[in-house]
Amino acid sequence: MYWSRFLSLHALWVTVSSMMQHYPSVWGHYDVCKTQIYTEEGKVWDYMACQPEARDMIKYVKVTLDPPDITCGDPPETFCAMGNPYMCNNECDASTQELAHPPELMFDLEGRHPSTFWQSTTWKDYPKPLHVNITLSWNKTIELTDNIVITFESGRPDQMILEKSLDYGRTWQPYQYYATDCLDAFHMDPKSVRDLSQHTVLEIICTEEYSTGYMTNSKIIHFEIKDRFAFFAGPRLHNMASLYGQLDTTKKLRDFFTITDLRIRLLRPATGEIYVDEQHLARYFYAISDIRVYGRCKCNLHATGCKEENKRLLCECEHNTTGPDCGKCKKNYQGRPWSPGSYLPIPKGTANICIPSISSIGNPPKFDRIWPNISSLEVSKPNQANVCDNELLHCQNGGTCINNVRCQCPPAYTGILCEKLKCERDPGGCGQNSGQGAMAHRPLVLLTALLAAAGLCTW
Repeated sequence: MYWSRFLSLHALWVTVSSMMQHYPSVWGHYDVCKTQIYTEEGKVWDYMACQPEARDMIKYVKVTLDPPDITCGDPPETFCAMGNPYMCNNECDASTQELAHPPELMFDLEGRHPSTFWQSTTWKDYPKPLHVNITLSWNKTIELTDNIVITFESGRPDQMILEKSLDYGRTWQPYQYYATDCLDAFHMDPKSVRDLSQHTVLEIICTEEYSTGYMTNSKIIHFEIKDRFAFFAGPRLHNMASLYGQLDTTKKLRDFFTITDLRIRLLRPATGEIYVDEQHLARYFYAISDIRVYGRCKCNLHATGCKEENKRLLCECEHNTTGPDCGKCKKNYQGRPWSPGSYLPIPKGTANICIPSISSIGNPPKFDRIWPNISSLEVSKPNQANVCDNELLHCQNGGTCINNVRCQCPPAYTGILCEKLKCERDPGGCGQNSGQGAMAHRPLVLLTALLAAAGLCTW
């Protein structure tokens, strides 16, 4: 009896799960660029938006320090212990491996005993500021997917700025300010990411949360990426549909999480007090044991792989695109302007592949081993005005831009850019069961009906 009921429930669950694959609760991971499908015209490629997996980007970083001679040990000098700032018999000596603290120790694998770390010279030139710029460069556009984490072996600095560049270090913008006193240091009121919202997620804030002094259990500084994602995807990032939709249609938001370089500007070391003890300047320095940056190569949704070649990261482009970021069409595939892929519509996104140039159609180049009929290429008509372009004029609500001349809308929407609900034209207006509301409730209603039919539903 119970076994038959279990089998019935299992069969119902499999049925409902397969049907729910068509609804927004399930989103693709964009880990496949194309699959083969069969049509009336034969076997062709079905193209999808795709992106590389997130990875530890520190493996590919190049680090530079300014000033270049700021690392301790040349000449050797003594500094004070972290736990006891008045025990100043520790030594930094660049000529001895066991006593050296070079920059690469910010990125090595950390063992438990002992920890390894980079260390600056001490504040021996006080009151001249002890300023250090640590620049992390990838020579590649990176999309951040997790928090940036910096672990200090010294006390966390009293003042610090995290900056980003989108043009390989030519220009810089602040990402976040850190201080023990934001108003005094940067003339900004202190805030945390929890004080932000969807509408203010791009605000550059100053936080006092990560700027305590010599506390041994407080070594870490965060730049919170996931907390910003959560404004759109929910606290546990379950609603990635909303996040992808925002990233797809809001260029400023997409650019906010995109970098080519990071710069850590250390402006004042941890003092742990209001005044600097000029009699014990060996207490004050910077030391970093670990930096973590997780992200993926930006490939404009045209690649699932990113390889290192000649010490440079390059996207393994598909969709007939090419370039370090898949940012242009291949030769002979320029039948329409290049466009990035799109996360929408659910669940495959839009590949926006590059199509053969009109001049090459008579003698077509190889098209990834399968050449579809010319009629399926949807070559744009010359001199046709752009209705949508996937960059400024987006099809809304999951609509798909077709050859820049029209939006193909989901069943519940209409309008030039799919901006209107069809039910708004009906005399009864848009009720609870119209549009997306109907789609959201449909699996639950179906499950209830199936359970009732099987005699397993008691409510």
